[in-house]
Amino acid sequence: MGGISNKMVITESIKKTALIFPGQGAQEIGMGKELYETSPAARWVFDKANTILGMDIKSLCFNGPEEELMTTANSQPAIFVTSIATLNVLLEKLKRAPIGIENHEIFSEKDVPLAGTIALGMSLGEITALTAVCAITFEEGLTFVRNRGLFMEEASRLKEGKMASILGLSIDKVEEICKGVGCEVANLNCPDQVVISGEAKLVELAGDLAKAAGAKKIIMLKVSGAFHSKLMISAKEKLKKVLDKIKIENPAVDFISNISAEVTTNAGTIRENLANQLDHRTLWEASIRKAISLGYKDFLEIGPGSVLKGLLRKIDSSLNVVTLHTTGDIDNFIQNGKQS
Repeated sequence: MGGISNKMVITESIKKTALIFPGQGAQEIGMGKELYETSPAARWVFDKANTILGMDIKSLCFNGPEEELMTTANSQPAIFVTSIATLNVLLEKLKRAPIGIENHEIFSEKDVPLAGTIALGMSLGEITALTAVCAITFEEGLTFVRNRGLFMEEASRLKEGKMASILGLSIDKVEEICKGVGCEVANLNCPDQVVISGEAKLVELAGDLAKAAGAKKIIMLKVSGAFHSKLMISAKEKLKKVLDKIKIENPAVDFISNISAEVTTNAGTIRENLANQLDHRTLWEASIRKAISLGYKDFLEIGPGSVLKGLLRKIDSSLNVVTLHTTGDIDNFIQNGKQS
């Protein structure tokens, strides 16, 4: 990476560090297992998740099988739990004292600023981010994510949908193609990458037209449906009823919504954005640029995978992004300010 050093000084990073959380697609067999085996803070999160969900999400994360882990209904809570477990371990180590109290061994709003002073997440990761900043409790966040995945999977069965990433074509041209064939722009993740969504045959047609218009590459995404499109309206309506029952508090630190790409602290707006996210486009690049405009150059990617690190490099190569998903990653970051 260019620009600033890859090394973060912990005392400084606390002041201006952004916490970022991955979305669906980051799942992999074995995620969180090493954390569970080495940290009580991670064990509490996974064991509590099993109780809340009434299923062995822990075993699914650690052992698969892959076909079950990859489903929308399972991958979303699995990524959420792994990310929160990782954060719980990080905050306990930064705190240098046990997290929480017996039978409720999870971080509080007073602990969060030890790691970062702003948070955001990609799609699913937005709920993780809201839980991370204590706007939503872990219990309600996990229940919400499980329902979100189930409703999205149900909507995907109603009509076959697809998503595709179009590389190297302007947003205006992609918008024109989508309008012409009847699909939608779903995600604006980084420069020269636009993700489209819609009925399978229409997305395939749009991909062919984009290629003919000069796109460098078309990648059909390995997802089960047309997320962030009108095909998710039925899921959105069901999710609204779940959201109505969730208590949303003021975030412990700033939170950027990837629907508006703005700092969002109003509970009503957060609730509305979480519902709209299902059938509206997400603005990841704009959200990161908002954080940059607020003075953030250091980012911690907390949870499985390193997709966000790759996207941030494309948005601004001077950004310092550290991925944390093992005890070794966390220990090395605390000792040296960088990933091993």
